[in-house]
Amino acid sequence: MSFTPTPAPGPQPHLHVWPAAAPPRRGAGAGIVVLSAVAVLAGLLVFAYLAISFGISVLVVGTLVALVPLAIVLLAVRWIDRWEPEPRWALWFAFLWGAAVSVAIALIVDLGVQLFVAVTSPAGADATMQAVVQAPIVEELAKGVGVLLIYAFSKSHFDGPVDGLVYAATVAAGFAFTENILYFGAALIEGGAGELGATFVVRGIFSPFAHVLFTACTGIAIGIAARRGGAGVIGWFLLGLVAAILLHAFWNGSLAFADALALYFTVQVPIFIGAIVVTILLRREEQRVTRTRLAEYAAAGWFSPDEVSGLSTPSGRRAALAWARAQHPPRTAQVQRFIADATRLAFTRQALVTGRGDVRRLEDERVLLDAVTRGRAAISA
Repeated sequence: MSFTPTPAPGPQPHLHVWPAAAPPRRGAGAGIVVLSAVAVLAGLLVFAYLAISFGISVLVVGTLVALVPLAIVLLAVRWIDRWEPEPRWALWFAFLWGAAVSVAIALIVDLGVQLFVAVTSPAGADATMQAVVQAPIVEELAKGVGVLLIYAFSKSHFDGPVDGLVYAATVAAGFAFTENILYFGAALIEGGAGELGATFVVRGIFSPFAHVLFTACTGIAIGIAARRGGAGVIGWFLLGLVAAILLHAFWNGSLAFADALALYFTVQVPIFIGAIVVTILLRREEQRVTRTRLAEYAAAGWFSPDEVSGLSTPSGRRAALAWARAQHPPRTAQVQRFIADATRLAFTRQALVTGRGDVRRLEDERVLLDAVTRGRAAISA
């Protein structure tokens, strides 16, 4: 089925104002509900395992310390996700998958490997091989499957590489949170507060974004497949997964075989800076898409030129929100909703124009057009 790139004629807005009622969101379906229940159950089992292993007091201390790097990562994810925010339920699912299911898979596989090695090799498991080979393969596969499931069950909210980056980073943040509890708890038991402090510096200060960098490879690859129409998504997933595994293995190997501090500043910091540059470029691409597609709607009468400028630039959005705050507190929520609806509309149109749309996308477009019209009327009332 083909779709015309020209929007239907609009109501010719004359007021430059800013937005209100939200369009109804399509439910995630029975599949995502079942998976969420599995994630919650896995979380309870992981919590029970940690409580038995460390005791409640150590678990509480480890959790509180692990909240610090988690907050740093989630603030960064929120900054990346500000332009076109993903639905809360999807982000919660991503976090639960990373913090519970991915960790449970890694623990079960590790237990299986330990038992196998105990039976077959008197020398025991090679810790370096586990860090450089086992951990990257198992952990990145477990995390990557979570991102792939979000794509499978919520394609309408998975528009491109930035969405993939956001979901992957959220999954990775959850995984790192639980993993940090494990490391911090073990450090506290083995070496007391001094060992805990040293471990926190390494994991919480020097490398809070390590897992985000790894899994981002998988998320961006799935996002590229989503932007290309979903064709060959498994191939893109595998390509991103291989990149994530190699980066993870390189990171762990650098800590095992080289001067960790020197390599951190000469290799790992440049990788992190490169990731920041890629993220900024991806966000600018989102802004370009928003501006281009809303201009098409403006030509058809759905938006005024001033609205397009205000909705498609960071400075324009800041000005709109400042205006709303100066008017009345409810105006702020209305403006935020209007911006979200208009941005979602632009990306829905992008899918239609690039041949990735279907009947559901057309329905989304109609609902969002109604929403921005109602929003404008509510703001100007």
